[in-house]
Amino acid sequence: MDYRLSVLLTVSIPLVVLIWAVVNKAEAIVRLSIIYWRVASLLAITLYLMMAAVPVSFVSSVMGRALIPACLWFWTDLNEEIADRPKSPLKLAFTAWRWAITVYSGLGAIAQIPFLTCAFKSQNQVIDEPFCRVWLDPPWFYKQMFHPTTNPQFLGFLGLLGLLIYVAYLSYFVLIRLGKQGRSATGQ
Repeated sequence: MDYRLSVLLTVSIPLVVLIWAVVNKAEAIVRLSIIYWRVASLLAITLYLMMAAVPVSFVSSVMGRALIPACLWFWTDLNEEIADRPKSPLKLAFTAWRWAITVYSGLGAIAQIPFLTCAFKSQNQVIDEPFCRVWLDPPWFYKQMFHPTTNPQFLGFLGLLGLLIYVAYLSYFVLIRLGKQGRSATGQ
């Protein structure tokens, strides 16, 4: 159930909102949606890490869920611009989705904290212990649907490569770019 709701809130609705915002030329919503997709890519990376039962995936899962609300509310200029937009179905849909994903991600991050212990186990322990394995079953189902013949270790390698790139970009953003532009998404 969690993964179906996750796909709805983290993929389907934000994709529809992004396309809708592009069509309506709602720049602030487009920009915030693009920022969301950059941050939410950590959830896709986590999916690939979990396909290979890589223990660090439990950390990336919590971090992804914690970073999503942060990225949607952090940018003062975009939040003001969205608040100043006239009432419209797009603004309502975006605002409703933003609150829903904030609550969902926040509660999800809190609920996953006990599972962080799985990050400190071996790959075999993660697979063998029902407490940890419960989080691996949906990614394994996804693998069977979309990558049935691909070696899970290769998918895990792709996940680790993605995680390294993600951490490098996030580090650059936090250590260098954030100091220059502050809470302004446009840097002005």
